[in-house]
Amino acid sequence: MYKSLLRPILFRFDPEKIHHFTFSSIRFLDSIPGFPALFRSLYEVKDPRLEREVFGLKFKNPVGLAAGMDKDAKMFKEFSDLGFGFIEIGTLTPKAQEGNPKKRSFRLKADSAIINRMGFNNGGVQEAVERLKKNPSGKGHVLIGGNIGKNKVTPNEDAVSDYEICFDALYDHVDYFVVNVSSPNTPNLRELQDKEPLTNLLQTLQDKNAAKPKQKPILLKIAPDLTDDQLLDIIDIVKVTKIAGVIATNTTISREGLVSPDKNEMGGLSGKPLTKRSTEVIRFLSEKSNKAFPIIGVGGIHTPEDAIEKLEAGASLVQLYTGFIYEGPALIRDINKRLLKGA
Repeated sequence: MYKSLLRPILFRFDPEKIHHFTFSSIRFLDSIPGFPALFRSLYEVKDPRLEREVFGLKFKNPVGLAAGMDKDAKMFKEFSDLGFGFIEIGTLTPKAQEGNPKKRSFRLKADSAIINRMGFNNGGVQEAVERLKKNPSGKGHVLIGGNIGKNKVTPNEDAVSDYEICFDALYDHVDYFVVNVSSPNTPNLRELQDKEPLTNLLQTLQDKNAAKPKQKPILLKIAPDLTDDQLLDIIDIVKVTKIAGVIATNTTISREGLVSPDKNEMGGLSGKPLTKRSTEVIRFLSEKSNKAFPIIGVGGIHTPEDAIEKLEAGASLVQLYTGFIYEGPALIRDINKRLLKGA
């Protein structure tokens, strides 16, 4: 029903406005008694064979929501009711920021893709913390990752302090952390992927982590545009800093093979054009590191087969974003059912 009826209507309107409309609609429906159970009956697949234990956490299934959808932790319970095994919020920054000027999100329908240049628009980490307090541990707890970044006005030489602020604020309220230095939409952010500044940033966070009563897994989200030499550097950095794993990959600045009218818009490209490259990065990291650390695979997952390819390439878990927008919540269910067939 989503692809044949709802999507054609939703895709007639501005992507960012529809994003907010869809959030409001799902939140409203989920507040009606009986609807959360209905959503779960339609999309949730519960089976012990789907459970995964990765970096010390137990996931009810390996299909998660990637960062960028629920930036401000407004919808983690509702998205969990749609069958996701875990939710990644953010990217969050210490201070609220509006992000880049609108229009900043573009559907490339002919390519089954999206270009966005949102620019870490969010209400700030403290605002998200207040919402996350409604997700206490115990029964009903939704497994949440906190994706953290720096404010646009913070120079790179001071970036570490921004990540520390977010880490401290979120520590009691998320299950794992993701360090985002790979978005193409914050000026000069990707320079932090260079070996020396990245090692310094991750080691600083790991030192803070070690001082906490219980360590939380810290992951690094990387760009698909890194060279093989840079990916080898990533493997070395993970080994040196002993972070828990890598998320591969973020959006790309490549525009190879696109045919849609908005193909030359500035920003990060996600969706089907990223499928092959993100899988290549996963396989490279897994093989060259001898599977030394877990990888969360994200990028261009539009079918159960796309998810299987990433898992077979070396990913322990997968995440959806653009595929979820194009295919709807049935994709979560279908991936999990396909995994059970092969179990």
